Amino acid sequence: MTPATLPGTPGLLLRLAAPVQSWGERSQFNERDTAPFPTRSGVIGLLAAALGRKRGEDIGDLATLSLTVRADRPGTVLRDLHTVGGGLPAPRTVTTAEGKKRSGATATLLSHRYYLADAVFTAAITADSGLLETWAQALRNPHWPPYLGRRSCPPEGPLLLGLVDDPLHHLVHLPIARRTPTGTRTVDVVFHGDQPLDRLGTHPQPGGDDGSTPAGEVTDDPVTFHARERSYRARPRYQRTLTLPAERCRGLGAVYLTALGSYLDQHATRPESALA
Repeated sequence: MTPATLPGTPGLLLRLAAPVQSWGERSQFNERDTAPFPTRSGVIGLLAAALGRKRGEDIGDLATLSLTVRADRPGTVLRDLHTVGGGLPAPRTVTTAEGKKRSGATATLLSHRYYLADAVFTAAITADSGLLETWAQALRNPHWPPYLGRRSCPPEGPLLLGLVDDPLHHLVHLPIARRTPTGTRTVDVVFHGDQPLDRLGTHPQPGGDDGSTPAGEVTDDPVTFHARERSYRARPRYQRTLTLPAERCRGLGAVYLTALGSYLDQHATRPESALA
């Protein structure tokens, strides 16, 4: 059960950006998909790695968080044809469940792995204030390297933006990692959440959904990450599109990071909120 987010509730702001990231949603066997947004299980796994939690350890505290994600740049779906075992001598080919070695045409395993290329998301995490302090410290000094969905996807640039009051307000008003469009005064920005999104603000897309009712369901709420007993719960998925001022788009790279740092210096209300 995730908590409701009230105005003034403290939370963590994260920047989830990388050349490629992948947030598995229904992956099985040789098909490794990615959701179009960071999943609860992926973000909880990121925090668990930072905290040094081993697979099978309790994640009950992490399961209390609420996650809201802004898609600055949704990215492009990239498919990688991945091979394992091809061209190797028989003793070094893939081992079967029975402990034998594959041979002949079965010696090479093929898998399709999907990624989001050039995507950037900004995420707000809310939970008990004491937990947030612990998680923020872990993200500043992670026990294990953080990654965005898969270990092959390390984040680029700052990951933790800070611990702030009213993170959903900042999620709407933070600079957007997107080039400023020409010929328009507004841009449409998609938000994803595990709680209703009607509390995000007063900039609804004309004729659009206010995000108060689920847009679907996704099974990404982890019960355990145990290697042999991994299991997830289904939860409602909320989505909302806000029409925001185009001037909020502040470019890419160092230009964007400078604008982001300036915003946090001016508007974040907690001393922990400096760009980390």
